[in-house]
Amino acid sequence: MGEESSFTIKDLPEDDRPRERLVKYGSSVLSNAELMAIIIGTGNKNESAIMLSQRLLSEGRGLKYLMDTGIERLSEIKGIGVAKAAKLKAAIELGRRLALSGYNDSYVIRKPDDVISLLMDEMRYLNKEYFKVVMLNVKNKVIAVDTISIGSLNTSIVHPREVFKAAIERSASSIILVHNHPSGDPNPSKEDIDVSNRIHKSGNILGIKVLDHIIIGDGIGVSLKEKGYYDFDE
Repeated sequence: MGEESSFTIKDLPEDDRPRERLVKYGSSVLSNAELMAIIIGTGNKNESAIMLSQRLLSEGRGLKYLMDTGIERLSEIKGIGVAKAAKLKAAIELGRRLALSGYNDSYVIRKPDDVISLLMDEMRYLNKEYFKVVMLNVKNKVIAVDTISIGSLNTSIVHPREVFKAAIERSASSIILVHNHPSGDPNPSKEDIDVSNRIHKSGNILGIKVLDHIIIGDGIGVSLKEKGYYDFDE
């Protein structure tokens, strides 16, 4: 009795094959499972590549699980192995690096959504709170994005001295505060608002305006200014 072959993407009808759909319609129409199926290429004797991808996403925590889990653990999952795990981790790392390179001196911030778009992919899956400062020049072009602290946001960890040290070194005209909520819920806490107030008042003294404080959740961001939690124009 011959060895059973693995299911591949070629086993699907041509119109349902992820690679052909990507070429015909573009990558944005593909589901996460379809994109993963293109990366891993083959399934196993019981599952196609898409079925394997769907199982991996459903049994874990979606893409966040893939980012947080090491190659050794991924390779132990039935149907994955070291080669497929390495391909997945490489793809995720490329996406992370692309997100980090998403800003340059031509990126202009005109509204909160511009900041959310800039940092969403980088920050939405982080399992700790990262507090970042987006530094802008007089034309609201991004100079740099610096990480100021990692850990639960509070007034003792996020000190104005550290926030404005980076801004002064970069000769920033204004800044936007950004941090993530690992829970995925971007609604601000009292501590978030207190930190905003403290940094805003310090910025007025130093002549570096704090334009907003953005909180990143899972796929959604909140602007404290837009929501009226704090008047950054005062």
